[in-house]
Amino acid sequence: MSDLIVIGFDDENTAFEMRSELAKLQKEYLIDMDDVVVVTKGADGKVKLHQAVNLTAAGAVGGGFWGTLIGMIFLNPLLGAAVGAGAGAISGALTDIGISNDFMKKLGETLKPDSSALFVLVKKATPDKVLAHLEQFRGKGTILQTSLTKDEESHLREALSTAIEQQNG
Repeated sequence: MSDLIVIGFDDENTAFEMRSELAKLQKEYLIDMDDVVVVTKGADGKVKLHQAVNLTAAGAVGGGFWGTLIGMIFLNPLLGAAVGAGAGAISGALTDIGISNDFMKKLGETLKPDSSALFVLVKKATPDKVLAHLEQFRGKGTILQTSLTKDEESHLREALSTAIEQQNG
């Protein structure tokens, strides 16, 4: 079972930076994410979802491949590719895997203008190593919502909280 973690930021860029760092950690097998999305709310109040994977494009590519293959069997690869790409794009656009887009938009509406939130669906992680790599984000984010246990959420809040006392002490 995966855990949802939503972290809010007072600017639009920090969520993208953290998503990039989490992607690096996934390549190092320190975290396994089902989905990771940045939600921004601009100065105009518009909420935008920035998916890590464009499902429409992925569907079009996959559909194009299968369409070409089937078209080659029936001696019309161009028609097969066109039909396959179109069907794949439609399928990709209608697919909502991972975190619900409606949920992210609703939570995004509660953000202040010119801010962002990072939605992460974590399958598994090595928490101590992941948090050590995310040290640069200490004091920059606020936990908005999680599906973690109370102890795990408390530990995450502590790791992301401002370290002013430690720096001054």
